[in-house]
Amino acid sequence: MKLSFLGATGTVTGSKYLLEDGGKKYLIDCGLFQGLKELRLRNWNPLPVNAAEIDAVLLTHAHLDHSGYLPRLVKEGFRGHIYCSEATFDLCKIILPDSGHIQEEDAERANRYGYTKHKPALPLYTADEARDSLKYFRPLDFGPAHKLGEFLSFTLHRAGHILGASLIRVTDGKTSVLFSGDIGRLNDPVMKPPVAIEQADYLLVESTYGDRLHDKSDPMGDLEAVINKTTQRGGTVVIPSFAVGRAQSIMYYLYKLKAAGRLPAHLPVYLDSPMAINVSDLLGKHIGDHKLSAEICADVCGVAEYTRTAQESKAIDQSDAQVPCVIISASGMATGGRVLHHLKRFIGDARNTILFAGYQAAGTRGDRIVRGESEVKIHGEMFKVRAEVDKLDNMSAHADYAEILKWLGHFRQPPRRTFVTHGEPTAATAMKRHIEERLGWEVEVPTYLETVEF
Repeated sequence: MKLSFLGATGTVTGSKYLLEDGGKKYLIDCGLFQGLKELRLRNWNPLPVNAAEIDAVLLTHAHLDHSGYLPRLVKEGFRGHIYCSEATFDLCKIILPDSGHIQEEDAERANRYGYTKHKPALPLYTADEARDSLKYFRPLDFGPAHKLGEFLSFTLHRAGHILGASLIRVTDGKTSVLFSGDIGRLNDPVMKPPVAIEQADYLLVESTYGDRLHDKSDPMGDLEAVINKTTQRGGTVVIPSFAVGRAQSIMYYLYKLKAAGRLPAHLPVYLDSPMAINVSDLLGKHIGDHKLSAEICADVCGVAEYTRTAQESKAIDQSDAQVPCVIISASGMATGGRVLHHLKRFIGDARNTILFAGYQAAGTRGDRIVRGESEVKIHGEMFKVRAEVDKLDNMSAHADYAEILKWLGHFRQPPRRTFVTHGEPTAATAMKRHIEERLGWEVEVPTYLETVEF
């Protein structure tokens, strides 16, 4: 086998791994690069491999940094099958067209207001092109082995990160390679924990939090404190949230807080993201993927008022007399979507709080706000940051380095080689050191476009 690292090296975005065996080419994950401009520009560069020569894609989960390049891959000539879990397919049916729609909107707005160097600005792909890519998906069950070409087979195992997230183990019967994708928390209140894996000859493991431990404080208590403090001074809490996973976890905590009387029952909560709304509906469809009962799912989803249309979204911001409320809106790193309109409305008022509830990749607007920049550019215009900025460091859907080490501890013997990916350079280097010191394994941090053979 030959393995090439086409993404998620030196960054947490753009996950793409090319596995070649017996004259066949397989892509494990097909994600968008996000964050710094130099990374985003890679989305426009030709892939190092001809898309038409790729025989199949194996998808760990639906987040855009793992799936978001698929419509472009199809646009460039890919015609193979895309294998993933049932829930991942359901999520991609929501996420990929939404991604195309946002790109179309952003390009149209840039052209209309002239804040682009490109004449005209174009989307990487359209919503229609994203919908076209869905016909190549082939959803599969967790557990059993699935044939992949003449020589290989692969198995999906629950990763616990979001609905449908998978660990993918590929083998030719003699040699096995395990792709961790994103590893979930071991004690998440909603998602089931990642399945323990006991053997793999070669391992690719993520390192998003390779240099950090999650805050041990109670996220529900922290959320309660931020909301009550803000609303008592007449302010609004804007929560840029990942539409998949994070928005549902926030609603779960809000449901628990309201049920316990720790937040006012009448406090308006808006879920202002069509994608997050549709994803929330999937909780009830995929009961086996998480810990919640059907009844609790209904109660959690009922804690927020759903604003599906653009008119309903605009109405939240247009009231002259500000009524304290909580707005959960995508995107989680404030890179696009409806949350940008809410930031424009609320970020300049000291009564309000902008509450980030997840990882902010370097170079994203969310990262700049969290780091304390006094002004932020939105839709080509600069806005003063006067609102309080806070961050929940205990809601991540990624395992921290201690949880990853505990998960790795299930291996009966060390892999021949372990590759640490999907982390900023300091995080990946730290994860490498932790594994070497704690487990004594042979560990490497691959570089962009590096190729290894085994």
